[in-house]
Amino acid sequence: MAWRLAFAVPLLLAVTFGMFALAKASPFDPVRQYLGDRAAITSPQIMAEIRANWGIDRPLLEQYTTWLGNLLRGDLGESRSLHLPVAQVIGERLGWTLLVVGCALALMLVAGLALGTLAAWRRDSWLDRLISGTAFATEAAPVFWVGLLAIWVFAVTLGWLPAGGLTDAASASVTVTGLLAHMVLPVTVLAFSQSSWLLLFVRESVIGVLKEDYVTGARARGLRERTVLLRHALRSALLPFITIMGARVPELVTGAILVEAVFSWPGVAGTTIKAALAVDFPLLAALTLLATVAVVLGNLLADLAYTVADPRVRVLGVS
Repeated sequence: MAWRLAFAVPLLLAVTFGMFALAKASPFDPVRQYLGDRAAITSPQIMAEIRANWGIDRPLLEQYTTWLGNLLRGDLGESRSLHLPVAQVIGERLGWTLLVVGCALALMLVAGLALGTLAAWRRDSWLDRLISGTAFATEAAPVFWVGLLAIWVFAVTLGWLPAGGLTDAASASVTVTGLLAHMVLPVTVLAFSQSSWLLLFVRESVIGVLKEDYVTGARARGLRERTVLLRHALRSALLPFITIMGARVPELVTGAILVEAVFSWPGVAGTTIKAALAVDFPLLAALTLLATVAVVLGNLLADLAYTVADPRVRVLGVS
């Protein structure tokens, strides 16, 4: 894990510098995007003054070092589209994203582990084919398509659940019951779209472990099949899963961005799309940095969890 920590800082520097390089080479003009229809009647001199005020007319390296210096002082700049400090925008929305992602992650783990183990236990049965076939179909379906389908079925056709947002249109405040009702679809869609790889991984791992000699020995000692499956096979099969979970963090971040956009969830992930469409670079830069930090932390936590779960890693000094 130590080498990952040492690699994190240059990785973040490379990502942020690459982000500035792409912004510099982009054909989109943030000033014209900011002015909108007024750009047609705004004089070139005023537009040049805006560019100078924002600092986007400076050389690439100067822009990057200025932004990096402000970042180290805790200044993330001001959002050009929302006209608020970037730190305030992220602070107001980060909690909503963590709430949805945390609930979806818990639901994904429970459903993936249960269904994957059940499919392995009933291998080659109709139940196994149903579970595995559904997982393969889900893996191929885009997240936004699943979200739109869920809105059409459960919000438009059946009218069981709200289509998006935090509250109903007539509500002036966020209530617990209203929040829970509005969370059902985004949490379920995010968990459903991300659980297929976990389900299939657990199935294959448990099937492989069930063939091991120590599992056969446990059955020979007269242990119940449930005990053999849960205490012996599943526990050993999940060790590689910890590392794979860390590697899937980027996909989880991408899924959260699309889900928040589809369901109009006021989280920090969905704000990334709005910042990109508005060419709001200060906000987009901070959100990109935040997503990169989340990926790095996910891998670090996965390594740490694997070290705790498997004492052999600590004994051999692999970490």
